[in-house]
Amino acid sequence: MKYRALANTGVFVSELCFGAMTFGGSGFWSVIGQNEQDEVNAMVNRCLEAGINFFDTANVYSFGQSETMLGQALGDKRKDVVIATKVRGRMGEGANEVGLSRVHIMNELHASLKRLNTDYIDLYQIHGFDPVTGMEDTLRTLDDVVRSGKVRYIGCSNLAAWQLMKFMGISQFKNLEAFVSLQAYYSIAGRDLEREVVPLLKDQNLGLLVWSPLAGGFLSGKYTRQNSGEEGSRRTKFDFPPIDKERAYNVVEVMQSVAEAHEATVPQVALAWLLHQSVVTSVIIGSKRMAQLEDNLKAVDLTFTPEELAQLNEVSQLPLEYPGWMIKQQSGGRRPGEAQY
Repeated sequence: MKYRALANTGVFVSELCFGAMTFGGSGFWSVIGQNEQDEVNAMVNRCLEAGINFFDTANVYSFGQSETMLGQALGDKRKDVVIATKVRGRMGEGANEVGLSRVHIMNELHASLKRLNTDYIDLYQIHGFDPVTGMEDTLRTLDDVVRSGKVRYIGCSNLAAWQLMKFMGISQFKNLEAFVSLQAYYSIAGRDLEREVVPLLKDQNLGLLVWSPLAGGFLSGKYTRQNSGEEGSRRTKFDFPPIDKERAYNVVEVMQSVAEAHEATVPQVALAWLLHQSVVTSVIIGSKRMAQLEDNLKAVDLTFTPEELAQLNEVSQLPLEYPGWMIKQQSGGRRPGEAQY
């Protein structure tokens, strides 16, 4: 297992992070997974053996069950790992049991600490944007919880580039704690993040934590033009995240040939492609079964030739949209010897 710096924090996290969304699986979350405690214990222990020191969950995953089960599985290993969790989603029927207000954040932080059986959270992330709470109010609350020692670092998830940059600007201008990472959807079948967000992350030196690297199971190897997936599989019941399936089928065909050349699997190729992207800090893997986890763990040993990487990049490349094509056209001609625009 290799380790990468989380932005400029000086903290190193494993390049694979284990996601706990499948833990518990009550209500809506049963579609994602229904791992019971003995399965959770076995997979967490296997992750630790493999060198994974980074675990991600959220308060809303099975309405707290995921955090509780992760905390129990880690036990006395808690001090050896980095735990990330999230806040924003609805946790009850009350008017203030959702969002990024001071009331909700404070209530949910204390609940998460109790469920995780810890007195601090390494990375506390907002799970999305809250249109009715002022950004400064949210940041001041997050600044307070860091200063209290209950949170070490703060991060965000599922933000647009302008939202993230505005948060960063407020933090700098008001001298408040700033986000160190963004957790976002990114895969070889869905490279939308590269349009606006990836350049921002590189410019601001923020970490990128990737969720759904297998595009909601589409890159599991079960989905091809000839086979739309097994009856009852996750994509047949929960078609998320949305992808351009025609383009994705083209990508899968190239991935299959690369996988065969390395005696690997399509999921391993999908994960390894992300690990070849310099902007990526850690890729979050989640497994319903131990066999899936074992397969995913092998991705860290898969290295592409320059030709294979070029093939994968070309078939999955985003079509340029404005202003992307204009920026590309105008990017030359500013250095001696370059073609003039």
